[in-house]
Amino acid sequence: LRKNVEDFTGPRERSDLGFVTFDITADILNGKNGLQTFRNKNTLIIFDWNVKQLFLYLSAEYSTKNNALNQVVLWDKIMLRGDNPRLSLKDMKSKYFFFDDGNGLKGNRNITLTLSWNVVPNAGILPLVTGSGHVSVPFPDTYETTKSY
Repeated sequence: LRKNVEDFTGPRERSDLGFVTFDITADILNGKNGLQTFRNKNTLIIFDWNVKQLFLYLSAEYSTKNNALNQVVLWDKIMLRGDNPRLSLKDMKSKYFFFDDGNGLKGNRNITLTLSWNVVPNAGILPLVTGSGHVSVPFPDTYETTKSY
């Protein structure tokens, strides 16, 4: 679903606002569905002694005629030690606005969604892990005019 709405954060021009509904199925512990894990002596571990939590996020990446690279975080979740590492989320809506700074979403055929996460350690650096599974979705050529979402 995509609308063309007033963007009051910048110039007085209309911008594209995208609404995304998505499903996520991922097994972070076992690295299924294209997601990576850390390996130590052939033992799969994600929550070792130094991992406090994971910060998971779904991002959209696309290009427009004005910008070669656009990246927007659509959804996030904090996974604590002891939480179920198998995600099975259905009909999720984007948590954050998906604004383009123009009309770059209309008819865009290559918007790539990627699930990534940051490992939040008890001590040390914050490594970034990106899932190897990506999904490219086309956006419609027309604007939605309904008020519901």
